[in-house]
Amino acid sequence: MRKATIYEISFNENREKVQTLLKATELIKLIKNSNRDKILIKPNLVNASPPPITTPYWLVKELVKFLKENLPGAEIIIADGTGELDKDTLDLFEIHGYFKHIKGVKFLDLNYEPCIEITLKNGKNWDKMHLPEVIFKSFLISVPVLKAHTLASVTLSMKNMIGVCPPKYYQQGGHWKKSAFHQNIHEAIFDLNCARCPDFVLLDATVGMASSHLSGPKCNPPINKILASFDPVAIDAYGATLLGKNWQDIGHIYLADGILGNASNYNTIKVKI
Repeated sequence: MRKATIYEISFNENREKVQTLLKATELIKLIKNSNRDKILIKPNLVNASPPPITTPYWLVKELVKFLKENLPGAEIIIADGTGELDKDTLDLFEIHGYFKHIKGVKFLDLNYEPCIEITLKNGKNWDKMHLPEVIFKSFLISVPVLKAHTLASVTLSMKNMIGVCPPKYYQQGGHWKKSAFHQNIHEAIFDLNCARCPDFVLLDATVGMASSHLSGPKCNPPINKILASFDPVAIDAYGATLLGKNWQDIGHIYLADGILGNASNYNTIKVKI
């Protein structure tokens, strides 16, 4: 498999650096060549907790600004499907400041979007999955946060895709709308990304959650990076190392290596102002 590239830039509270990072990639070229008429941005809005547990609005805002400047007239969608039982995703867009600060885009709650059935030829956990049709019609950009996870070891770009899964098919009781993923979580994440993998990843590694995805200590010192890549497997492997973990010990990354991306062979380009 071709060697992957990860772009990284140091962050020091200068949000304009996101524009510099994105310009260093070939994101616009890839979108134009994708022949998709929509761009769907998928943050991590798992619940009402503030960043770094969830994706900050300002990072998505900078991404939207870049897309609008370089692709005028493009239809841009910001979409997620929260796991909160007592809130809908649109509630979380409001709570986290997305409605207030980001204009001229469409917001979607993927928990309620029409789905299509996807057959998995070599599924590890499922033979088929039901997923929102819109994610297949769109150029899909995952905007996760750098976090450890109590079940999956890390939650980065591939784990972030769980948010697209509708509760109608993936809530099996419990306190979370996607609780079907709690069983065989690594195989389930792998299957999901076989069905639909992100086309591009913009990873918020400005702070990082050191030991858990919902609570506990932040990374100390903060990681102070923002990363981008067209290879979700590579960027997740690199993100794991930033959290002090070996990607080969993380089941969904190990399963995806050489199939959905390249965890074992990537280079890192440090972008400078």
